[in-house]
Amino acid sequence: MTDRSLSHWLFLLVAYGLQLDLPLHAADDDANAPALTPVVRVVDLAINESTIVELSNGQKVDVKLVDVQETRDPVRQAVRSAMVTVQVDGEKITIESGMYNLPQRVAGVQIDCSVTKGYNSNGTPGFWGLDKDARLRLWPKDSLLMKPDSLIYPVDQRWFATRTWFDNEPVDGGTKILPKIYYHSGLDIGGAERLVKVIAATDAVVVSSGDDVLPEYLLKGGGKSKYGEGRSPVAPRSDVVYLKDERGWYYRYSHLHSINAAIRPGRTIDQGTEIGLLGKKGASGGWSHLHFEIKSRQPSGKWGTQAGYAFLWEAYRRQYRPQLVANARRKSFLMAGDDAVLDGANSWSANDSIQRYDWIFSDGTTATGPRVTRVYRRPGVFSEILKVTDKAGNIDYDFADVHVLDPNRPGYYVPAIHAAYWPTFDNRVDEPITFKVRSFRNQEGNEIWNFGDGTLPVTVKSDGNVDQQAADGYAITHHTYQQPGDYIVSVQRSRNDGVTATTRLHVHVAGE
Repeated sequence: MTDRSLSHWLFLLVAYGLQLDLPLHAADDDANAPALTPVVRVVDLAINESTIVELSNGQKVDVKLVDVQETRDPVRQAVRSAMVTVQVDGEKITIESGMYNLPQRVAGVQIDCSVTKGYNSNGTPGFWGLDKDARLRLWPKDSLLMKPDSLIYPVDQRWFATRTWFDNEPVDGGTKILPKIYYHSGLDIGGAERLVKVIAATDAVVVSSGDDVLPEYLLKGGGKSKYGEGRSPVAPRSDVVYLKDERGWYYRYSHLHSINAAIRPGRTIDQGTEIGLLGKKGASGGWSHLHFEIKSRQPSGKWGTQAGYAFLWEAYRRQYRPQLVANARRKSFLMAGDDAVLDGANSWSANDSIQRYDWIFSDGTTATGPRVTRVYRRPGVFSEILKVTDKAGNIDYDFADVHVLDPNRPGYYVPAIHAAYWPTFDNRVDEPITFKVRSFRNQEGNEIWNFGDGTLPVTVKSDGNVDQQAADGYAITHHTYQQPGDYIVSVQRSRNDGVTATTRLHVHVAGE
């Protein structure tokens, strides 16, 4: 028997007691005791507080939170960046919380910051279960972030294939700008509705499938858990599946278009099992995506989000072995006349050999360097192109979304747009690709596609998100490329006053 299969059987026997006919929960406030201790160590600290942390390899380090500096935008007073200064065994480092940042090395450890207290001030504290000033996570210096092969990417598509909304990013949605902010917890992975397979990221037991849930995981009396309350973090909904792994971590898969019949509460499933199809059901806002979120007990004793970006990125690298990945993520949010800092410094190379960062802007101008500052004088949603090149000549693209508000309507969002394509892997010449687009906060005009290969533009018309759950809300078209290459696909839709929303996709097409 292999180590992995032995671990899997121990997981089933010890963690769930299913074959031994044992109770499904060992304590009143937690449905099961974990069979595996996570590699990560988590600590919540107040400013100037220190503690000794014992890492997974037995190493002990002295960790102190020195300072937290949060930057808020002038429009919503939303935290857009949180810089945390930490001292580990006397050595200081400043790291940014969440926001597509990976753990940094200092004093013989890897460390990151999941969230800071400022996100509680005008957000939803229960998502994170943080009572102190910052949450820090630590691993041994050269350790993997998770046990090898214990996590895979939960969707069958390319990394950054379309829009994402990851941990700590303020969700700028709806029509009016509201004072209360949903700081995103979990990972929103955009995709083509009804086409992208959602798969189990771990070996797991199915705790809930739609509204069907194992009663042991609900509040006493059968009520549903809410945020940090209850014996588990499970909050059933018709479009949601909850899985629980051998660490005692819960995995939420939301907005599913459909759930496979085999995903039933009480069943154990293997990593890679198809859960269903990506969709936009539930509280999706009308855009098609998977909301993937890990919940676990936090140092506060509450249930809270276990920040997942670094875990998924490690899993994706191990599965697909990319050589180069451009990263221009995090959205910019500003008023016309203000500037935005576009940041590609989180781009990644397998051999640390990125040599060029080239930017191509919506007005046709260009710039070089990992970070650039741009003034935006007119409202709209802009998609700025980042091209990264490594020493071997490999290239990759990503896009920085810039949301620019109209000073004449400061309380309202401008129109937005979402596009996706399928398949995102192994596209070849003479094989059709499906493209989907939907506009938001705009029912005027049409979407206009430019496929980047010199062919004529294609015009379609989505419903403008009038009915978030409309089955035909996305406008669909198909395109076939005649030559291999890397194509930058653009689609935009304008309001009658000229305010335009643009988004872009990067499509790689191989030869026959």
